[in-house]
Amino acid sequence: MSWIMLNTIGWLALVATTQSPNGAEASADERSSVDAVWPGFRGDPALTGVVSYRLPETLVVRWKYEATEPFTATAAIADTTVYVGCHDEHFYALDLTNGSLKWKYAAKGPIQSSPLVVGELVVFGDDEGLVHAVRRSDGKVQWTFETEGQVISSPNHDAGRILVGSYDGSLYCLRADTGELVWKYGTDGYVHGSPAIAEGHAFAVGCDERFHVVRLSDGKATATVAMGAPSGASAAIRGSVAFVGTYGGRVLAVDWKQGQTIWTYEDPDREFPFMASAAVTAKKIIVGGRDKRLRALDALTGRPIWTFVAKARIDSSPVVVGSRVFVGSSDGNVYEINLETGEKTWRFETGAPVTASPAIGPDCMVIGTDDGVLYCFGAAPARGS
Repeated sequence: MSWIMLNTIGWLALVATTQSPNGAEASADERSSVDAVWPGFRGDPALTGVVSYRLPETLVVRWKYEATEPFTATAAIADTTVYVGCHDEHFYALDLTNGSLKWKYAAKGPIQSSPLVVGELVVFGDDEGLVHAVRRSDGKVQWTFETEGQVISSPNHDAGRILVGSYDGSLYCLRADTGELVWKYGTDGYVHGSPAIAEGHAFAVGCDERFHVVRLSDGKATATVAMGAPSGASAAIRGSVAFVGTYGGRVLAVDWKQGQTIWTYEDPDREFPFMASAAVTAKKIIVGGRDKRLRALDALTGRPIWTFVAKARIDSSPVVVGSRVFVGSSDGNVYEINLETGEKTWRFETGAPVTASPAIGPDCMVIGTDDGVLYCFGAAPARGS
């Protein structure tokens, strides 16, 4: 069976938290979202991948920045600066208006961890297991924290604390100002994805095949839910429900307060991993898979609404901007898909696989490619400018 309704309590909770008063899907302005910046991997602590502001109807390349190694991390955008790590072991701060280099910082290894802007700091991990916090203004290091495994996980933030996972099997809680360890929560496998945060809890998934609900105050688990397979994605939270894909070819909806799976989606004809993190609107779950497909699933039931087929796998996590979905693919394209119909409305060919995810700023979108090019898309310049 491709989708299963298992828990009426979870279903009702989702309805209560994702519909506007008139029962219609909430508008972009009604959704929880970030301010006029993109501070981290999915745009907000709950990792919904949804923003409230708009992009120009027609997108063109505003600028591009070229490095020597892949950009697989998602950029952060704050004020007039783009922050992004690269496989060349450097972390870059670029001018949002023209792509010029403001500063770069040498890490200890390749950077696959997407950065997080916290106050005057920007925080990220590297493949040598270090978490770095550097000043936004000049890239000077403020603190580092050493884990015992690779840090691909993107940091998240709540009330002066940094949450980040490591391939040593742990979820770490650090003081944002000093990097001092507050607590460490152990799992039985790599923690690959970014921890989501909502209602005083962190949510971690990884290679131990379990969904972990961890209290932020003391690092103690309040629930663990079997997923049936490892996960390389991050969970997205909306109300009492978490949505996450697995290596086993399934997308799960989990009522994290009840500690129960509400529904499970799996394609009846193919079993490919879901490595991308889902974007979550009021009624739809948008998620890409390694079977080349971007799917919209009904948030209440898991039933498929539409499917868009690319030419290669989709490890890029989609972002929803109003009625538009943006996502990259290993076929070398960045796509715009209509949220309601699943039809392609725009495409840009980069010439290299795109495994990074879009970052959305004021009137612009930033995304990197596996051949080391970071693109900024925006409105076409006015004639005569």
